[in-house]
Amino acid sequence: MSDGRIYNFSAGPSMMPLPVLKKAAAQMLNYEGSGMSVMEMSHRSKYYDDIINGAQDVLRRVMNIPDNYKILFMQGGATMQFSAIPLNLMVTGKADYAVTGNFARNAMKEAKKFGTVQIAATSEADNFTWVPTQEQLTLDPTADYFYFCANNTIFGTEWHYDPNAGEVPVVADMSSNILSKPVDVSKYGLIYAGAQKNMGPAGMAVVIIREDLMGHYRENMPVLLDYALTSSKNSMYNTPPTYSIYMMKLVAEWVEEMGGVEAMAKLADKRSSMLYDYLDSSKLFQGAAQKESRSRMNVTFRTGDEELDKKFIKESIEAGMSNLKGHRLVGGMRASIYNAMPVEGVEYLIDFMQKFEKNN
Repeated sequence: MSDGRIYNFSAGPSMMPLPVLKKAAAQMLNYEGSGMSVMEMSHRSKYYDDIINGAQDVLRRVMNIPDNYKILFMQGGATMQFSAIPLNLMVTGKADYAVTGNFARNAMKEAKKFGTVQIAATSEADNFTWVPTQEQLTLDPTADYFYFCANNTIFGTEWHYDPNAGEVPVVADMSSNILSKPVDVSKYGLIYAGAQKNMGPAGMAVVIIREDLMGHYRENMPVLLDYALTSSKNSMYNTPPTYSIYMMKLVAEWVEEMGGVEAMAKLADKRSSMLYDYLDSSKLFQGAAQKESRSRMNVTFRTGDEELDKKFIKESIEAGMSNLKGHRLVGGMRASIYNAMPVEGVEYLIDFMQKFEKNN
């Protein structure tokens, strides 16, 4: 790549669009004539008011978010939402969870602190290599919500449909595939995402919540986890993660300029199809996830030989790539190919894999 940059296949914090980084660099010392960096700016200033409102506006346009949904910018990343969701949404005290990966499992464990959790489906016995179909979900029509993680970064699986829970609100962790395809937000009660995979740098979570689901206050509710309060203060009850919000705004604007989530979906399909097609033809590498559940964002694979995997990772670094080592829970390799990864990066990886296969 230009400027001495490498192809970064990290699952998060991940590669960011080069035009976004260049714009942020150009504005670093003096944001639009303010005489200061966004990093130095008061969140109560007119300049920052325009930034945070602009971030909401562009995200609403890009994701086609209906007017009866609020957009919140919250600290604590996606993990903080494991607690915030049951605290805000468990009105009767029970919820359904689909456990299809490590983060869904962690969210389920946290929810158990606040009420009764039913496992609607789980692929844990098969090392989370698949996601359930709609017919495989066991749903309680009296649950307060149904929860699932839309893309599983560690195991390389993705839900390729919108699960239907009837009248029960659907809650989705879209941390690693948000902005990668069109989503009918009206099918969900709440969507949230940690920013550091497909929306910007680490430091915050975006929460998109239907208005009628807010306001179920508990006396023991931590003040910063109260969705209704956060909304009423425009995500500024306390000092928000100002720079992360600014960067998310730039990323969403970039997505819009590139043709929106529809264009992102076409690129995601192209990148992942290229890599999976090679894996399916390879005699050395094997994909880890079941075909019908494969993620377009995180491609997991291995050789079947731990020493050969280590050699591959070492040589990939020497070849100008980074973070292809699989998560410690599963080993092997993982190529995270989010929106910011150019098609050329996947072509470069495949060329390297072909040479590695030939030599080994």
